[in-house]
Amino acid sequence: MSTHEIIKPSISIVVPVYNSEPMLPEFVKRLQAVLVELASEYELVLVNDGSRDQSWQTIQRLTKEYAWVRGINLMRNYGQHNALLCGIRAARFEYLVNMDDDLQHPPEEIPKLLAKLREGFEVVYGYPEHERHGFLRDIASGLTKLALQKSMGAETARHLSAFRAFRTQARDAFAGYHSPFVSIDVVLTWATTRFTAVQVRHDPRKIGVSNYTFRMLFRHAMNMMTGFSILPLQMANLMGFLCTGFGAAILVYVVGRYFIFGTSVQGFTFLASIIAIFSGAQLLALGIIGEYLARMHFRMMERPTYTVREII
Repeated sequence: MSTHEIIKPSISIVVPVYNSEPMLPEFVKRLQAVLVELASEYELVLVNDGSRDQSWQTIQRLTKEYAWVRGINLMRNYGQHNALLCGIRAARFEYLVNMDDDLQHPPEEIPKLLAKLREGFEVVYGYPEHERHGFLRDIASGLTKLALQKSMGAETARHLSAFRAFRTQARDAFAGYHSPFVSIDVVLTWATTRFTAVQVRHDPRKIGVSNYTFRMLFRHAMNMMTGFSILPLQMANLMGFLCTGFGAAILVYVVGRYFIFGTSVQGFTFLASIIAIFSGAQLLALGIIGEYLARMHFRMMERPTYTVREII
């Protein structure tokens, strides 16, 4: 073997599946064409996240047709990141690639991510030049990226994507994680700070529509920000400081007006506005604290991250 020949890696592809019955056969076929040239050993772990269609039956058929395909059927729908965590823990090979099953992440782009891993990075994201999302989804994605900027770096967080590759040993950092609230991007920051991103092709969805609604994305962003970050508490602290400064300035104004002009500030509107400002700030801060207490409550209940019904 030539000293310049690149040794083919072993690769595990982990894909969460939800209502993707018509897309899976083509996805597996295209993936095989890439992996047979790219990897020495490879596997595909399809995690059925409580699909309502015939996705699990399709996965069962694919495992019989392709020896390198494995299937995991969860008891119910736990969410994309929970299903990903299940698949990541089941992966067996050196490199691990996460991607969607709707072929918007082309399997042909996987070599670009692995090339970056070979340069010494630990986690690589594949980001599209033009994302095909709506305005509301962009807002939710922006909140998620804001919470991750400190851990990952602003540039990498800006290119956050569900198309990611990393070294399988990174999962050791979150092997003991059992919370019902999961963010793969956050727990990867527990393992390394060596993140990067590479631009990849992003194809339009051929069949159906995205299962992610703005409500689901916004809830995930909020769960991530309150479950893995103290940013909301820091914002509440800053808001309290600003309100205190504003209150002190009003007090100086009222007292100064009395001593200089001999009159007090008139008007019910002025008093009501001040009360509303401070009451709103207090309620918002209490709401943020309540979110953190709720996270602690759910963790004490020891709700499972996921429950597996069947593995094939």
